[in-house]
Amino acid sequence: MSDSAYRELCSIAGPVSRETFDALQTFESEFRRWSSKINLAAPSTLPELWSRHILDSAQLVPLSNGSTRWLDVGSGGGFPGAVIAIMMKDHPRARVTLVESNRKKAAFLSTILGRLKAPADVLAVRIEDAWDKNLRPEIVTARALAPLPALLGLTYPWLSRGARALFHKGRGYKAEIVNSAHDWRFDLVEHRSVIDAESVVLDISNVQAIG
Repeated sequence: MSDSAYRELCSIAGPVSRETFDALQTFESEFRRWSSKINLAAPSTLPELWSRHILDSAQLVPLSNGSTRWLDVGSGGGFPGAVIAIMMKDHPRARVTLVESNRKKAAFLSTILGRLKAPADVLAVRIEDAWDKNLRPEIVTARALAPLPALLGLTYPWLSRGARALFHKGRGYKAEIVNSAHDWRFDLVEHRSVIDAESVVLDISNVQAIG
């Protein structure tokens, strides 16, 4: 299982050290342990935690063009932000900021990422309260947080300064793109998810507010 999981991770995310792989497996184990006490993810998804959440998050790394400054908003139990932070351990200049207002979830993220010595900061604040934190991300991520029009509003303070967005979206993403056109103009590349054939990663840049 360990060798096959390692090969699968490398096939999705590119070269990954064994140390980083071991750290991801530790994160998975701790996630399951904490989930028995606090609601980190839907219980129905736990049997597929490695593929449905961890590998789904890891697929963002090859899309980032080597970016090392990440911001993950609405991090929840750590997807994709915690996975990205662990995978950035091999990059000396990397920094990943996770914004999660739920203090129990933020405590989990701080504890496990600190233990794994991941290059991460956890902010236990609302997204709007992070606008003035002097963050300068190259990549902004969010997963299962809000419809695209609202998500663009929440992340615009960073996207307007040149950050790219990598947003996980499910089968209804086309309608969200259409609805976004009323208030937003942006460049878009759709990356088909390597985990779920009905999902995509929306690669968004050059965002401008209309009106």
